[in-house]
Amino acid sequence: MKTVKDYIRTIVDFPHEGILFRDVTTLFADPRGFRMAVDQMLHPYAGQRIDVVVGLEARGFILGGAIAHQLGTGFVPIRKKGKLPGTTISQDYTLEYGEAIVEIHDDAIRAGQTVLIVDDLLATGGTAEAGIRLVERLGGVIAGCAFIIDLPDLGGRRRLEAMGMDVHALCAFEGL
Repeated sequence: MKTVKDYIRTIVDFPHEGILFRDVTTLFADPRGFRMAVDQMLHPYAGQRIDVVVGLEARGFILGGAIAHQLGTGFVPIRKKGKLPGTTISQDYTLEYGEAIVEIHDDAIRAGQTVLIVDDLLATGGTAEAGIRLVERLGGVIAGCAFIIDLPDLGGRRRLEAMGMDVHALCAFEGL
């Protein structure tokens, strides 16, 4: 029987030499693989009250929408700076290849709402930490952070767990 990891393709030297890029588009393209990933990502949170699923740009939108649909909740995107049309709050962060800023609409989360944060990959944890900070600034309560892939050598899980987050990943790949 195939696992989620079996559907993920590795591309060598992308986007830079020495990087092993874990490509989830092959997982998304397969109906069984995609359903398996969505079901397994939401499973630890089934039965909990989740008011909103937050997806981190960009593949977190694909996963977040599907998970929100399955949980019967709303979906909120966290986007790169300048991509949202309304009034936003922003958070800068460091990622594997530089620095960036993400934003969320200032009215996207109401104080006290329980939020599940999702994305495809947990590397250094910078993007997820920025998303957590935005949700918390709006008064949201984080139920957990769910990912398809963890790259444990980059320390993202430890970073998020040190913030008190529940972290769930479907599989892990060693190395960069």
